[in-house]
Amino acid sequence: MPVITCIDDLKRMHRRRTPKMFFDYCESGSYSEQTFRDNVSDFGAIRLRQKVAVDMAGRSTASKMIGQPVAMPVALAPVGLTGMQAADGEIKAARAAEAFGVPFTLSTMSICSVEDVAAATTKPFWFQLYVMRDEDFVDQMLERAQRASCSALVLTLDLQILGQRHKDLKNGLSAPPKLTLPVMLDLATKWGWGLEMLRTRRRSFGNIVGHAKGVGDTSSLMSWTAEQFDPQLDWKKIARIRDKWGGKIILKGILDEDDARRAADFGADAIVVSNHGGRQLDGALSSIRMLPGIVRAVGDRVEVHMDGGIRSGQDVLKALAMGAKGTYIGRSYIYGLGAMGEAGVRRALEVIWKELDISMALCGEKDVKALGPHNLLVPRDFEGNWA
Repeated sequence: MPVITCIDDLKRMHRRRTPKMFFDYCESGSYSEQTFRDNVSDFGAIRLRQKVAVDMAGRSTASKMIGQPVAMPVALAPVGLTGMQAADGEIKAARAAEAFGVPFTLSTMSICSVEDVAAATTKPFWFQLYVMRDEDFVDQMLERAQRASCSALVLTLDLQILGQRHKDLKNGLSAPPKLTLPVMLDLATKWGWGLEMLRTRRRSFGNIVGHAKGVGDTSSLMSWTAEQFDPQLDWKKIARIRDKWGGKIILKGILDEDDARRAADFGADAIVVSNHGGRQLDGALSSIRMLPGIVRAVGDRVEVHMDGGIRSGQDVLKALAMGAKGTYIGRSYIYGLGAMGEAGVRRALEVIWKELDISMALCGEKDVKALGPHNLLVPRDFEGNWA
């Protein structure tokens, strides 16, 4: 086992081991990637307030997210194509999350199906839904998630229209990859990845192929997907899905105070301050910059979570101290998965937990739930003075 000291160590291993198109899918944003970069770099403007001569024994990172006990307030975010980063990737990530004691969120655009993940785990996980034009498919997907005992629905609101990701277009992203000459040359250097993929039957979108009308193979899948994201998604359709689901619902993709208030009025169990990892509206502000204003806007009417740019336990601490009740990691666990499979996801979680635990102690806190603005040094203009 190599010595892994930080998430960047896993990222370097991921890059070496995984085909370029799938590493780039993970490590890219839309258009100029300004928001993608800001999500990470804006954490650096926030400093931690050190405290000394404080009893640091008996610390706890345990908390709750939407009432569910968690070992630390960090969930694995929904990430499409996870099963292309490593064979059966969603199953491996879900098992690692279950063992660690944090929520795993399965994407609609996963390689392993919701049934596959349910069969491979022993505890409920969360399911993320993209709203499609085909209401029959949406209703069927909700019913499948219910049968799989998913304990929460994460409804993504910020992908009605797909933002352009230049790298995906240039790489000819597909699942499974099309065997063009550049792809074959790249795969020739990723033989470990290829051998794992040969041993699994799961190489396309398991929630869609064979379930959506007219989608029986990969060729029909690509045209269906391009046409299906619903540009007419509105609060009326969100309410229909909520009523059909009947369980806990988390609204993901909130980046505006008015939208946050509307979500609170709607009765969501939680909202996720998120810009889709910088993969949709390039030029939007980072999630961490928008977090404090949204927390103030909704108060305690709805649980506020935060997603985007988290690469360390210190980043988790900063988000929690700014008012988030939970955080999500996407790329940070994908680096681990691509690097070392299930063991890599566990290692990513261990790294973030240890950084959170030690940094919390050095800030003079014993309980993660006690973190607050008093633990931070934030520039006066951090949120910006926008016209």
